[in-house]
Amino acid sequence: MKRRGLIKLASAVTVMTLGGVGYAAHRRSSNPYYRGPVSDHFDGTRFFSPNQPQDKDLAELARWQLGGGREDWPARWPSPFPPDAPPDRVAGLRVVHIGHASLLIQVAGRNILIDPVYAKRASPVGFAGPKRAQPPGIAFEALPPIDAVLVTHNHYDHLDGPTLARLWAEHQPRFVAPLGNDAIIRSYDDTAAVETRDWGGSVDLGDGLTVHLTPAYHWSARGVNDRRMALWCAFVLTTPHGTLYHVGDTGYGDGAIFTQVRERFGPIRLATLPIGAYEPRWFMQAQHMNPEEAVRAAGVIGAEQALGHHWGTFRLTNEGIERPVEALAAAIEAAGLPPERFLTLRPGQVWQPAHPSNG
Repeated sequence: MKRRGLIKLASAVTVMTLGGVGYAAHRRSSNPYYRGPVSDHFDGTRFFSPNQPQDKDLAELARWQLGGGREDWPARWPSPFPPDAPPDRVAGLRVVHIGHASLLIQVAGRNILIDPVYAKRASPVGFAGPKRAQPPGIAFEALPPIDAVLVTHNHYDHLDGPTLARLWAEHQPRFVAPLGNDAIIRSYDDTAAVETRDWGGSVDLGDGLTVHLTPAYHWSARGVNDRRMALWCAFVLTTPHGTLYHVGDTGYGDGAIFTQVRERFGPIRLATLPIGAYEPRWFMQAQHMNPEEAVRAAGVIGAEQALGHHWGTFRLTNEGIERPVEALAAAIEAAGLPPERFLTLRPGQVWQPAHPSNG
C-alpha cells in the first residue's frame, strides 16, 4: 500500500505539473475559469489544439512512470553565471535567464517578465514534486521595476501563484495571459489586474511594444478535474528593436504554428524556445519539442537568433540534466548552422545583440 500510495502521489504531481495527461473519458464538470462562445479551439467547456493529439490516459501515465529509463539528476547544479543585477532600464534589448522558462526581457525602456517562477518546487504542494536544482538567475529583490508579466499557461512550472501575487504587491505590473488564466492568477490576489486574450489577440504595452498571443500545441491543468479549461499560448512581442517570439511549451506537431508566425510577423529577431522535458518521446512528443525540433522551428520562423530554455532547473522527464545541450549541439551541426545561432541559457546568463544600434 505504501509503494502504491507513493506512485499515486508521484503520478498526481506529474499530471498537475506537466499537464500532459488527462482522462480518456473526462468527468463531466463546468469550467470554473472561463465562459465564452464555442470556437475552432474551444468546445464550450475545454480548449483544444485543432488536428493535434490531446490527452494521454492513466494507463499511459503508469507505463511512463513505471517504465524506467529516468537518468539521475544532481540535487544541486549551480549555474556558472553569478546572479544578474539588471539595470533599471535598457534603451535597446537585453535578455536574462532566471531559470527554466522564466526570462526577464528588457527592451525599449520596458521590463517584461515571462513565466516567472521563484518557487523551490514546480508543484501544487511544497513537500513533493520537481525541486529546483539551481537558484534563480536574478534574486527577486534585484528585479528592476516590472512593467508587464506574460504568462503562457497555468502549469506549475510556468504559473507560480505566490510569485505573481508578490510581483503585483511590489510592482503593480500589467499581467497578460490567455483566456481563463485571470481567474487562476486572481485566486492568489483578487486585486491583480489581468488582461486575457484568445489566440490572435493583442495587447498594446505602449512605447511601440505590442504583445500578441499565438497558438501552441500544449495543454493546461492546475488539478485533476480542470484539464484544458484555461487556454495556453506562445507570445510574439513586436518592438522597436525587432520582433521577439517566446514559446513556453509546445510540441512541433505539423509545424503549422511556426509557419503562421513567419507569415504574420515576418522573420523573427530573437526566438526563445524550449529544448527540455522531451523524453520519453512516445509520451512527450505531442506537448514538448526536443532540441532537433526546436532547431527546425527556429528555421521555419526565420530566427536571426535563438536561445534555448526550459531545461536544467526542474527535473520533469526522463532525460539527464545535460542531455538537451548535447542534443542541441548535434542538431545545430546536422543543420549546418554556426553554434552561436542557437545558444542555451543558464540562470544569470545575459544575452544582448552584438550590435545594439541595430537592435
